[in-house]
Amino acid sequence: MPGPKDLDPSSSPRALLGAELRHARERAGLSQAELGEPLFVSGSFIARLEAGTRRLHLEYAVQIDEILGTNGFFERNCRALAKSKYPDHFAEAAEAEAVATAIREYAQLLIPGLLQTRAYAEAVCRAYKPTAPDTEIDNLVATRLERAHLLDDPTTPLLWAILDEAAIRRPVGGAAVMAEALRHVADLARRHRIIVQVLPFAAGVHAAMHGSLKLMEFEDAPPLSFVEAPDMGKLLDDPATVGRHTLMFNLLQAAALSPQESLALLESVAQDYEHGEHHS
Repeated sequence: MPGPKDLDPSSSPRALLGAELRHARERAGLSQAELGEPLFVSGSFIARLEAGTRRLHLEYAVQIDEILGTNGFFERNCRALAKSKYPDHFAEAAEAEAVATAIREYAQLLIPGLLQTRAYAEAVCRAYKPTAPDTEIDNLVATRLERAHLLDDPTTPLLWAILDEAAIRRPVGGAAVMAEALRHVADLARRHRIIVQVLPFAAGVHAAMHGSLKLMEFEDAPPLSFVEAPDMGKLLDDPATVGRHTLMFNLLQAAALSPQESLALLESVAQDYEHGEHHS
């Protein structure tokens, strides 16, 4: 029987590798728990690998090839997938995002990457890397906009974004860029592709004063949360931690303006930018 083909790292790589792992495990007649035992991981961890919600690291790939007799397939593809187009601290989260059925995100200072326009993304990337060559900025922006194709599907994933009022009041890239960016978010909301709320300054102290937060749900795997700081990020699967973060998001939902009020505010602020009446 011919072995599995090496995967194309550009086409949903983690999901493809996870599917191949499931097929190879089932061919070997092993349960998820039985495969996990010699790796000293749980069956649920194997389930996350197969669902594409966790990255297969090299040390596991080598052992899996030995256990399943896959002739170095998982090691080869693990090495290929390590060459991610995303920054190291965000790569695993971006790959999980691509297979999520629901994404819930609180954005403290910026419009989330999945909702950014080209001009807004360019302004953000240039601010992060003021001395980078234009080609590097162009590549960063192209990668960010490529992620947004997740929203080309009319229903999946569900995206529920809560924007802090600071994210819509700070004029990233100037008034014209902000007007376009807010109109884009409002248009997605009006077309019922996303749910968006604004957490107003008037809400005062809230459950996520520490920073932004992203929660992801999956069809065949437990949920994950992702927290990020400059050049650092961590994907978390501990049930207690994910549960706390889910509660935090629920509290933010309760404190935020309703979707209808939020849409009206987004469009009002966009109009202010267009007319030069914005006050930060």
